[in-house]
Amino acid sequence: MKIYVATSWRNPTQPEVVKALQDEGHDVYDFRNPAPGDNGFHWSEIDPNWKSWTPEQFAKALDHPIAQAGFLTDMMALERADACVLVMPYGRSAHLEMGYAIGTGKLTIILSSDGEPELMYKMAGHVVHSIPDVIHCINVRR
Repeated sequence: MKIYVATSWRNPTQPEVVKALQDEGHDVYDFRNPAPGDNGFHWSEIDPNWKSWTPEQFAKALDHPIAQAGFLTDMMALERADACVLVMPYGRSAHLEMGYAIGTGKLTIILSSDGEPELMYKMAGHVVHSIPDVIHCINVRR
């Protein structure tokens, strides 16, 4: 199964989730390493001072060729995916990615790391609390 793992660059468990799914034989998109020699998109490639951008500078940067290429790489992987796994803690992009996956009818799984309730998670196919639970949901769907 092709799986898109949606989370934050700051999430320390992302590599563990990717590896566990790959070890199960799945084709897992790793946005940190989308292709050999490619360490993924970073705003700092456009401007080392990206954290101090104004909203206008950010909006303009979305049209930068590096941002466009990064978006296309991630978006094509999301479109090809059969499933999307949202891994807490996550960033803003991850929520949009999960929303897209839900809207296009993909298998969707939220890997929750806390008990904080969120009503709209009912949109997802599954809300689980461990990597083995994620694997179970995917294997049942096969």
